[in-house]
Amino acid sequence: MAKDKLKTVYICSACGEVHYRWQGQCNACKEWNTLVEDVINEEKKSSAKQTLTGAVKSLEFSDLSVISADNDKNRIKTGIDELDRVLGGGIVKGAGILIGGAPGAGKSTLLLQVCGNLCEKYNILYVSGEESVSQIKLRANRLGISGENIKIATETDVESICESIRSIKPDIVVIDSIQTMSISDISSSAGSITQVRECTSMLLSAAKRLDIPLFIIGHVNKDGAIAGPKVMEHIVDTVLYFEGDKTLPYRILRASKNRFGSTNEIGMLDMSDKGIVEVKNPSSVLLNDRGQDISGSCITCILEGTRPILTEIQALTAKTAFGTPRRTASGIDYNRLNLLLAVLEKRAGIITSTNDVYLNVVGGLELEEPSIDLAIIMSIYSSMSDKIIPGDTVIFGEVGLGGEIRNVQSPDLRLKEIQRLGFKKVIMPDRRKSQINASDYDLELYGVNNILQAINLI
Repeated sequence: MAKDKLKTVYICSACGEVHYRWQGQCNACKEWNTLVEDVINEEKKSSAKQTLTGAVKSLEFSDLSVISADNDKNRIKTGIDELDRVLGGGIVKGAGILIGGAPGAGKSTLLLQVCGNLCEKYNILYVSGEESVSQIKLRANRLGISGENIKIATETDVESICESIRSIKPDIVVIDSIQTMSISDISSSAGSITQVRECTSMLLSAAKRLDIPLFIIGHVNKDGAIAGPKVMEHIVDTVLYFEGDKTLPYRILRASKNRFGSTNEIGMLDMSDKGIVEVKNPSSVLLNDRGQDISGSCITCILEGTRPILTEIQALTAKTAFGTPRRTASGIDYNRLNLLLAVLEKRAGIITSTNDVYLNVVGGLELEEPSIDLAIIMSIYSSMSDKIIPGDTVIFGEVGLGGEIRNVQSPDLRLKEIQRLGFKKVIMPDRRKSQINASDYDLELYGVNNILQAINLI
């Protein structure tokens, strides 16, 4: 038998373009440092081309007017409301869902709990390439899952898994993890770009033909992105990320892509010895350990999708010992912090260039909404002046380069959450204050047009 002709190539992890020599930039997508070495089999590649010249099966067409579109009504509830919220209301039949996160974040635990919640009504196939059957059983016992209607297998060959899906026809399939899976016809090792892309494609094809929801667990690289080609994220329907500090019990579940729902919703989960527990009221949890009468602390209200969440922003300033002050930001964009410091110095006359500034969002949240701008500026001013922001005050508003306070979306939702948690005073954009009926809330509302007005209220 002639030996296979193996050839080394370099594949772009962002777009999948094949290069025959390494270079710093991909010719197709222009991304830098994305080429990864891989091995392909030229003989099998050429034989595949020859197959295409043979008989071609005609397509099976369906009339659009008679196709049922009740997937939204027939979504499968996972039994975990926070997960259902992020998915857009539940699992859509035939959907491919990719879940990524750091090692130990709780991806496998979450999906095993979902299997435990659904096993009474649905038949589930759980395939692991990382754990043995007995190890999965130990985790199931710890979570209190009986395992009825859950079929478990330890397998890494995707062709065997797809054949099992076609023969068993389960209601839900879980693959843990895609980096351990491989196709025998592909010569590269498991976890390579080619293997991950082709394995994902083959699994999704098998699941969608039978209208079976498919969960795929994916590892992340050191940059926090799901390991493997970006093409893998493009072909699935939903991409979920576990976020959160390893040292904290709380995890944030966020969708970066969702064909069947919003990508603005987040779910908050708590890692306990009994598994993952939902956090029904994130605001009260994030504010539980808040210190009283401490300068540099400010409460703000963010909006994640349709959910308002109160969180604490802390700032610490100190005289710098060197010519260049140090800035550290945890939970917000570093460049955003530098921009707001420049606005504070230029528009309010508060000199920050001689001080080190350390900023932290309590609870490990990663905040991107611009409504936190005013709270950041106020916490920095509070630390520099050693003036305490009253503990019953909530501050929100976007800050422009001119120091003006701009409008934010959905102030009514924010005010209802602020009132529900017992706060009394709110500093907010003046234009938004004039657009709402203050008598509907048992709150003292203060509208401000610029950062100087907000500073004078402290």
